[in-house]
Amino acid sequence: MTTCSDGSLAAGEQLEGSAPQALGWVALEQNGPWGAKAFTASHLDPEMGRALEAAAAAHDVRPSLIRTPGRHADDVAGPRTVLVARTVPGATWLLAGTVPDPRDLLALDWAALRAGDRDAVRRSLPALTPDDRAHLLVCTNGTRDVCCASLGRPVALAGEAARPGRVWEVTHTSGHRFAPTAVLLPAGTLHGRMATDDAVVLLDEADAGRTVLAGSRGRSTWSAPGQVAELAVRALTGETGLDALPQVAVRTVDEHAWTVAVGHADGQRWAVDVRSEATALERKESCLKGAVPLRRWHPYVEQA
Repeated sequence: MTTCSDGSLAAGEQLEGSAPQALGWVALEQNGPWGAKAFTASHLDPEMGRALEAAAAAHDVRPSLIRTPGRHADDVAGPRTVLVARTVPGATWLLAGTVPDPRDLLALDWAALRAGDRDAVRRSLPALTPDDRAHLLVCTNGTRDVCCASLGRPVALAGEAARPGRVWEVTHTSGHRFAPTAVLLPAGTLHGRMATDDAVVLLDEADAGRTVLAGSRGRSTWSAPGQVAELAVRALTGETGLDALPQVAVRTVDEHAWTVAVGHADGQRWAVDVRSEATALERKESCLKGAVPLRRWHPYVEQA
C-alpha cells in the first residue's frame, strides 16, 4: 500500500506554506494511548479536553498532548509537564513547568498568551517559569496516521537520546503526509520529511538563533501565503536568523493570489507576489482519506 507520505513525495508536493497557523502553542504531558482526536480520546478527561481545545481555538493557539519518547508508563496520576510558547518573531518566549493536575491548565490566561503578555500568563499559572531552551515536538500519533508513528518515532527516540528533556512525542502537528514532521518551540517553525538526526540539528541551530531551511514548512505565526513569502526571501538571501524577518504582512488579491511585504530587522524590504496554481496531480492528505487535487505555490520576490 502506498502511504500518504510516499504519495506526497512522489507528487513533488511543496513543504512551504503547510504549517498550521498559530500565535502560540500549549503542550500538556499525557501518557498512555492517544486516539485520533487525542484531547477527547485519551486518558485525559474528555470534558476538560474539549474545554482546552475551545479555549485554544478562540485565541489562535495550537493545543497538543505530549509524552517522553519511548516506553512510558500508562500513568494518569502525578505531575505533568506543560509548555507554553509564543511564536511571534522578536517577541518569542517559552514557559515551562509542571502542574499536579491537568485541570490546572484551565486557569491559563489564554488572552494574555495571544497578546504576548508573558507576565500575565505566569500570574495565571505560577508553576510556569521561563525556559530559554528550544524544545522539539515530533508527531508520533499512529492512531491518527500510520506515517507519523512509523516514521516519527525513530526521530523522536534519536533526539531524546542526544538531547534529553528537549524532545517530545506529540499528538498532532498537521501534515501527516510530510512525516516525519515536528514543531520547534518557541519559534513555531514546522519541519517535515526529517532524517533521524534532524532533531539534534534543529535544536542546535535554534540554540544559535538560527532556523533550518531544508525541510521547513513555515513559521506558524504567519498564514500560508506569508509562510511561502518568508521562506522565498530566505531562499533568495540565505538568511537563517530565526527572528531576522519579523515583518510579514499579507494582502489578499483574490482567492489564489496575494501580495506579501516582508521586512528584515535591518530595514531591508521585499515585495513578494504569491500565487497558488492548480495541477493535474492528486495526493492523499492522510492515509485514512481519499486523494485530493494538489496545488502549487509560486512566489515572485522583488526588493522593495
